[in-house]
Amino acid sequence: MMNATPPVEINSEDWRSFFLGYSDIVLVANSDEVDIDELASRFPEATLFIFFNKVYKVLSKPFTRNALLVSRSGALGANLVKSGKVSKVLQYFDKSSFLGIINLTIGDSEKFSPASAFGDVKVRHLDLTDVFAPFYPPASLPTTGFALCFWLANLQLGVTVTLAGFSSKRSERYQVLDVHDWTFEQVVLRLMYRRGKIDIIGRERTNSYAELSARFPEYSPAEIAFTANEVLAERLVNLSSFVDKLMHVTRFLRFVERTYKRLKPKTRKERLWEAMEQK
Repeated sequence: MMNATPPVEINSEDWRSFFLGYSDIVLVANSDEVDIDELASRFPEATLFIFFNKVYKVLSKPFTRNALLVSRSGALGANLVKSGKVSKVLQYFDKSSFLGIINLTIGDSEKFSPASAFGDVKVRHLDLTDVFAPFYPPASLPTTGFALCFWLANLQLGVTVTLAGFSSKRSERYQVLDVHDWTFEQVVLRLMYRRGKIDIIGRERTNSYAELSARFPEYSPAEIAFTANEVLAERLVNLSSFVDKLMHVTRFLRFVERTYKRLKPKTRKERLWEAMEQK
């Protein structure tokens, strides 16, 4: 029931033509670190800004620059469609400069929503399953922003792809989901950044640890890497001991939370999941 028109090939000239004419492509994360007015002021008019899902986390009024919205899908279709937030999100874009929506899937469990489900806007479907299946940690799913950044950087568009707000930090308002491998993604993004394939706002291009071998030639890069891993391992062990103490202190709170979840009525999405599992 969630089938849609088969997407255009991910490396096709059609996609390259779609992004033709822009000097920069800026991917804007839903992060507390993003100051949208300051961000828009630092890029030229020929810039395409790409937003993700619930854009009201970073936008407080209609965005008037060239913009695109990426809507990630789950097993029941696009998350914005299933949550009924399409109309709410579209209010934050100026119709004269809004280019439409890309409905993104990664993995066989994620299903497209038909274009008609998004209302009267242009919709394209993009399946990046084949891009990440060969190398992304199989127990996790790529984040939407990481997936799009990696794909755009390898399309060879001849434009600068810039990340804004992609820190993987948990903010006071927005959570970082455990279904993604944030460490793996940050490693890949920083490697791409230091090779000049992408730009990351607020990130230094130099690696202080890599510079150590140049400053102190008596220490090889391998020695530095092993020592850094040793220090990191010790810090993680110390952190684990504090986590164990917190788990002990918060036992009662976790008991209350589990009890509340058992008594809480199931959501529509949870009921649909149960119905699908019983088939």
